[in-house]
Amino acid sequence: MASEIKRSDLFYIAKLMEKKSSHAHTEINYDEILITEKLFGINRLIGESDKIKKIKANIVSYADTNLPVLITGETGSGKEVVAKALHEESPRKAEPFLAINCGAIAESLLQSELFGHMAGSYTGAIKEHKGIFQEAGKGTVFLDEIGEISQGLQVSLLRVLENNEVRPVGSSNQVPFHCRVLAATNANLEQLVVNKVFREDLYYRLKRLEIQIPPLRERKEDIIPIVTHCLKSFRNSSDTPTLSDELKSALCAYDWPGNIRQLKNEIEKMDLIQSRKSHY
Repeated sequence: MASEIKRSDLFYIAKLMEKKSSHAHTEINYDEILITEKLFGINRLIGESDKIKKIKANIVSYADTNLPVLITGETGSGKEVVAKALHEESPRKAEPFLAINCGAIAESLLQSELFGHMAGSYTGAIKEHKGIFQEAGKGTVFLDEIGEISQGLQVSLLRVLENNEVRPVGSSNQVPFHCRVLAATNANLEQLVVNKVFREDLYYRLKRLEIQIPPLRERKEDIIPIVTHCLKSFRNSSDTPTLSDELKSALCAYDWPGNIRQLKNEIEKMDLIQSRKSHY
């Protein structure tokens, strides 16, 4: 049988076998066949290095608090994965997890996305819009690339974090919110503070708790477990391809400047181009 067989195909084949075989007495658990592996909480972090174990321990210890957490690390190192793990390990896990990339949205629109706006507050605002802090309810808001926001927006965000209230664009009233705020950046915020680009008071407000994610080149013992996990998840199968010792050495010798994102992309490309072989 093909190694890339999907669970849905296995379900269909098992159904046919059950119908055609008069000697089949064992009941087939179709729910078990169809279930897909879902990583949750700290299990989202693949690897057993001391650095990853420390991050997992921090996530568990920070999960029950309501304080903001600043997540730092290079591009592609998995900052949103850590944020999701924090949310899923917390009592808020049944509530929404809403993420927004602050560096990908124009400042005028970002203010509306964060704080909301009233109908008619600006051209094109034809109806009232709740910002992400209100939409999250009692869940978690993840502000990615927080170092990219303007100083004007930094002032507004500081007030929001100090008072747990937002003022929608075009409104004179403050609206309370109840979500937890996580922020992430690949920039050196300390240096931005020194350069007067990022407000010092906002920096310390966000950095009540901090999780630093090391680059992949500093935890190379996690590379092969990540590769194995990626190959398994790409195929939606319980079968995992094997890797030669030469390939393992080559993967671990490379520095991976794009971190986990780059590694995952390369492994997926390898798997597709090679028609999903059973050995690489």
